[in-house]
Amino acid sequence: MASNPQEISLDALRVFESAARQLSFTAAAHELGSSQPAISQQIKRLEGQLATRLFDRVYRGISLTEAGELLLQHVQEGLGSIDAGLAAVTAGNGHEVLQVATDFALAAYWLMPRLHRFHQANPEVDVSLITSERDLGSLPPEIDLAISFGDGRVKHGEAQLLFAEEVFPVCSPTLLQGRAAPLAVERLTELPLLHLKPESRSRWFDWNGLYRALGISAPPQSGSLRFDNYTLLIQAAIAGQGVAIGWRHLVDDLLGQGLLCMPCEGVARSQQGYYLILPQRKRRQRLTQRFVDWLQSELTKG
Repeated sequence: MASNPQEISLDALRVFESAARQLSFTAAAHELGSSQPAISQQIKRLEGQLATRLFDRVYRGISLTEAGELLLQHVQEGLGSIDAGLAAVTAGNGHEVLQVATDFALAAYWLMPRLHRFHQANPEVDVSLITSERDLGSLPPEIDLAISFGDGRVKHGEAQLLFAEEVFPVCSPTLLQGRAAPLAVERLTELPLLHLKPESRSRWFDWNGLYRALGISAPPQSGSLRFDNYTLLIQAAIAGQGVAIGWRHLVDDLLGQGLLCMPCEGVARSQQGYYLILPQRKRRQRLTQRFVDWLQSELTKG
């Protein structure tokens, strides 16, 4: 064993815990925002400090040695105790901070208009919203909870369906002046379309997919307005500049306010949706579950 275990850093133990839990240096690097060679080097240094091998390098992967399994048990208990202590200190100061990651569209159109109700019910909890358009299937360690669009497959952790993908055309009522609504679905081809780019890489519905789902044989117009941000696209639709693809839940409030309407009947659904992503190693589990329960209660309100 090391002559002075106190020289071993907490960062080294967190690296070990991540690699041992996932049995992958690459996955640990992704989770911790590092590189695979850096993780491998930190593990090698830790093994040198402990004068014992923690991992066996096997074909296409790694496995824990007996010493590694023993250390993992104690490190996870220790890190859990540290997290609990930090949460207790934060709570003692009157506030806990829950780190929630999601994309900008869901944050702006669904989550933000409702968060005041969570704060009213939980005044001692601050929600820190982190918006990102990248795949949230694998969460960085500081995130307590993510709401991510996709098929529910995550590399590490647990996914729970929040709501399924359901889309339909939406536009400003001013765009339909002189036309009797609802229009026949085929008449959607008469209206300018607003596009979200790059459509070829989007996991969301694009106009080609929506036209197919609605049974429109004509190809969609290319359109002169394209956006790389869904929030800007919806603002253009509200301004009467064209028809956008509206996502159920994201545009429901705008429909209720009369800022948007459905120019024709027809809804398309897919196997994708918004999922709650919970990390494998739970931090502040009690607080996270309280937020998850609140999300579910908001969905029941419609």
